[in-house]
Amino acid sequence: MHTLNFKASLLAASLLVLSSAYAENLTKDEYAAGKTRISADYKTDKAACGSLAKNAKDVCMEEAKAKEKVATAELKYAFSGKPADHTKAMEVKAETDYAVAKEKCDDKAGNDKSVCVKEAKAIEVKALTDARTSEKIGEVKKDAAEDKRDADYKVAAQKCDAMAGAARDSCIAAAKAKFGKS
Repeated sequence: MHTLNFKASLLAASLLVLSSAYAENLTKDEYAAGKTRISADYKTDKAACGSLAKNAKDVCMEEAKAKEKVATAELKYAFSGKPADHTKAMEVKAETDYAVAKEKCDDKAGNDKSVCVKEAKAIEVKALTDARTSEKIGEVKKDAAEDKRDADYKVAAQKCDAMAGAARDSCIAAAKAKFGKS
């Protein structure tokens, strides 16, 4: 069972890496094909759970649902390339990991079960925090880069003020081009 969980985690991690590498590269047809593939994989994974019994079956079903949800979120990000969709994919991964871990806790009883659920919840909270923090860090870095570019442009424009006529105009035009000003 642990091997299946490890393989599912490894697959999900590789899909996240792949989706970030191919962000904005999927066509509508590729996106539709991806949705079809995810649906077919889910049906196959769900059918594989049929031979299991009791909580093992419940865990298997939860893993199949988790795999489908994560793959769908990653596909959406791969199609849109939006940072918000990347964050959403990371959040879905955290939430589904929690759901699977919580289901696995059903094999335990009493305090052991309670500790297991609390550990799973703590891991989910950490992962959700990391996902949301990475989005905010990206926004801050973008704003900081913009502020630096503006400051550099102001310095370059000030240097141009020492010139006159066509040389000044050429200098200003070059500064605007270099620092993305219009």
